Amino acid sequence: MRSFFNGVDKNDLIVAGTRKRSSVDSGAGSLGGEKVFPRICIWESDGEAGDITCDIIDNVEASMIYRDRISVDRDGFRQFKKNPCWFNGEAKKPGETISKGHKKYDLMLNLQLGIRYSVGKHASIVRDLKQTDFDPKEKFWTRFPPEGTKTTPPHQSVDFRWKDYCPLVFRRLRELFQVDPAEYMLAICGNDALRELSSPGKSGSFFYLTQDDKFMIKTVKKSEVKVLLRMLPSYYKHVCQYENSLVTRFYGVHCVKPVGGQKIRFIVMGNLFCSEYRIQRRFDLKGSSHGRSTAKPEGEIDETTTLKDLDLNFAFRLQRNWYQELMKQIKRDCEFLEAERIMDYSLLVGVHFRDDNTGEKMGLSPFVLRSGRIDSYQNEKFMRGCRFVEAELQDMDRILAGRKPSIRLGANMPARAERMVRRSDFDQYSSGGASYPSHGEMYEVVLYFGVIDILQDYDITKKIEHAYKSLQADPASISAVDPKLYSKRFRDFISRIFIEDG
Repeated sequence: MRSFFNGVDKNDLIVAGTRKRSSVDSGAGSLGGEKVFPRICIWESDGEAGDITCDIIDNVEASMIYRDRISVDRDGFRQFKKNPCWFNGEAKKPGETISKGHKKYDLMLNLQLGIRYSVGKHASIVRDLKQTDFDPKEKFWTRFPPEGTKTTPPHQSVDFRWKDYCPLVFRRLRELFQVDPAEYMLAICGNDALRELSSPGKSGSFFYLTQDDKFMIKTVKKSEVKVLLRMLPSYYKHVCQYENSLVTRFYGVHCVKPVGGQKIRFIVMGNLFCSEYRIQRRFDLKGSSHGRSTAKPEGEIDETTTLKDLDLNFAFRLQRNWYQELMKQIKRDCEFLEAERIMDYSLLVGVHFRDDNTGEKMGLSPFVLRSGRIDSYQNEKFMRGCRFVEAELQDMDRILAGRKPSIRLGANMPARAERMVRRSDFDQYSSGGASYPSHGEMYEVVLYFGVIDILQDYDITKKIEHAYKSLQADPASISAVDPKLYSKRFRDFISRIFIEDG
């Protein structure tokens, strides 16, 4: 496949032209010729002014950790190793690579050419955003003939036109979400082809992933583009105000129009499941029950299966401060979506089970529950403390390397998953009703979650859907309901499946 960065070393594509190097030598000394590594404080805080608890790792443990996690570059500087997404080199990546001859090959080339052009064109504009930048009419058409123009490169695809919506706003959003422009262009427009996921969703949208799995491209309807552009000022204000917002992170909205062909609109967004850990269970949860199950027997469910509300058989126990922050942020995000008349959104949850001995049937290994004996309680307390060590060390790597910690609300979060009876097997669930019975099994997990599909407003088609389905099922059980009711039901559901871990 043709490269859009011929002759350019990826390491040279660093914005501002600088490379930061981090060394642990500044925090280490020697004692009798033996390297003394810094003692490591594993901390957990409850807000900015909350309580902080610490643990100290001794020199032997530190030496093992740092030896495994530090590399030396060609100039002799020590650097922390970057952790790739889990499936790099470990397993086949999901989706089909779009290579030459694929029916979407020209579309992929068009996307790559257009995004490279858009990012480069606006990189030099330095000014504050204006109200006009948010105007839905703020869109720019550019023609890309195969022979090239003064502003566009020659290419091997068909003649097409490219539309960029509110480009300066989305550039600012990428900065806000700490997306490096060089990495963004390399991931989407570099040598590696995109991957098309095996089947489109119910909406008819197609999904494409970059090879590093950081970015997802989704084709969308004209109505969804209109909704996003309409709510863009409020969305921008919301994500600026709440750094831990769980709503989808949008990086760009574009349109491709091949000569003689149809317009294809798409959005670029962050991939929730770009993880250093293997995602072994994934759930799409709305808080409704009508039709919310996966038509697969349990024996056919694997890591690629997206399970739904009635398939859920876990409750997730979060550390106290994380639980409280989650409840607050879900409330803020739902209030934002309700104000924008948005409904039919989901909480997408990915689960990694930390025990490598994944078991024969489910890929799980139960965590021993507290028995009430003092020694058992102390062992459990020790194990629960240990689950934060690896994740906190990864955060320490990033802090020392000048990057933000990887653990944040909805990403890389240590938790415990308690095995419950499935909702489809337990019909007593209702607002204020009984909770699910527990199987008495607990698993150490890492969670990834976020609010997705936030571009559906309560329009006439959804009102008709609500009226029709209300004749067939309990109106409170269907997904298509008024945004206010949807928001309340969604928050109530989240407060049941996430539990404060005492």
